[in-house]
Amino acid sequence: MSDRPIFVVGCPRSGTTMLQLMLHAHPRIALPPESRFLLPAYHRRHEFGDLGDPARRRALAEFITATSHFEDLGLDPQATIEAIVAAPPTLGSALGTVFKLYAERFGKPRWGDKRPLYLRHLPTIRRLFPDAQIINIVRDGRDCVASLKETPWGPRDVDELIDIWARSADSSLRAARAYPAGVYHQLRYEDLVADPEPHLRSICDFLGEEYDPAMARPSELAAVAVPEYKTWHALTRSEVTTARVSSWQRRLTAEETARCEAIFGDRLTRFGYQVSTARRRTPEIAAARTWLAVRDRLSPARERAAAVRGRLRARRRGPALPARL
Repeated sequence: MSDRPIFVVGCPRSGTTMLQLMLHAHPRIALPPESRFLLPAYHRRHEFGDLGDPARRRALAEFITATSHFEDLGLDPQATIEAIVAAPPTLGSALGTVFKLYAERFGKPRWGDKRPLYLRHLPTIRRLFPDAQIINIVRDGRDCVASLKETPWGPRDVDELIDIWARSADSSLRAARAYPAGVYHQLRYEDLVADPEPHLRSICDFLGEEYDPAMARPSELAAVAVPEYKTWHALTRSEVTTARVSSWQRRLTAEETARCEAIFGDRLTRFGYQVSTARRRTPEIAAARTWLAVRDRLSPARERAAAVRGRLRARRRGPALPARL
């Protein structure tokens, strides 16, 4: 059986929390509520310096346990700090120690994390956890936009919401090209909720695990793994349903639907979704589509340049990265 870490990613409001609960229901796998320390710790890694120094590991541990959502994990901060200090002296090991402790809360050997934003930072995830397995759930962009409109934390401007899904779609397409079958697995939200078992079995095959029927009943674990204050995840406390599939038809205005399809309709079709309107080519929409196309061409080059800069900085003064757990 495998002990590789598991990362669930996707556009916000694409079903990542439901999938997290499905995996958490597995008797060998634990995925915590969404945390906020992994990417900030990575971006500030040079501040912590050489993690071979226990004092620097302690400073990193204190930073992690002070982040805003750490308490959602139900871990003792001081015990976590001591475990990080005792862990191998790499950033990945420090971060992985937290997830490992969370898994130990439930007596499970396998751990991971879920956060939609990781989809845009997969090279970072792979630097920290070279053996990570990534599961990317994709959802109809119009439904994501409609759902994001209703959250208390999302942008209010529809064009910003459209851009969130377009960026996520582009990241998914790049990941599907970049990573081999044993590293990256992609599925659609609509297929998963329509018939959970075969798709969960496919995920288990990817992970090298046996399927467990409890995975198809994620609502039984929502009270444990989804904090009550996250009211936007209220549906996770209900049975898996197709009720929200194509709900954009009643949740978006005709103008919003037309704008979504005009800007990212070509991406919808690449994931197997059908557009409903003729895509008007106004100058404003043409400019938005041109910008997305230019960004698509620039993004891989920017990622490569950032990776090179990161390696150069790491050689000069940054901490060791890969997990050694």
